[in-house]
Amino acid sequence: MEISVAMGRAYSSVAAVLHRRGGVRPDSPKRSPLRLSPHEREEISRGVSAREAFAVIAGRIDRSPSTVSREVARNGGRRSYRACTAERHALERARRPKPAKLAGSPALRAQVEVKLGLHWAPQQIASWLRTEYPDDPAMWVSHETIYTTLFMPSKQDYPPGCAGIRAPGAPSDAPDGGGGASGEAKTRT
Repeated sequence: MEISVAMGRAYSSVAAVLHRRGGVRPDSPKRSPLRLSPHEREEISRGVSAREAFAVIAGRIDRSPSTVSREVARNGGRRSYRACTAERHALERARRPKPAKLAGSPALRAQVEVKLGLHWAPQQIASWLRTEYPDDPAMWVSHETIYTTLFMPSKQDYPPGCAGIRAPGAPSDAPDGGGGASGEAKTRT
């Protein structure tokens, strides 16, 4: 619309040309200044390979030493930190929407469903999973994730045929006022 106004042409004329030419290129994604840039990651990589302290590296890129420390720890530690790999992983972690953890892990989902069937609270389930599987983070889930899955299944990315899990007494997606035992409509008296 802005293009047609700026050119003094009808919107339909401009839209037809844009359609034939493949449209308008979308803006490139903008990186928040709070996130490390590829240049900063490269500087961290150089500092790590030179065995510099995190505080020295952080001072050079004007970041907190804890930011550098977390970045290195999150991406393989001092022995295997590589800027290119760290950048790729950061972009993958930033992608949205994220797949739902319970939808992507049948074993975890089964454990949660069993405990919900026993009327356990999501906090109890999350705590039990960490105790039961201390060396397997794939079997951990936060109570917030369980609540989200229970009460907002539409926000989750479930595979086909995999509906949101339901706690006893959780609201249903089905419309209210179905039929009786033989299928007749319920009537209020």
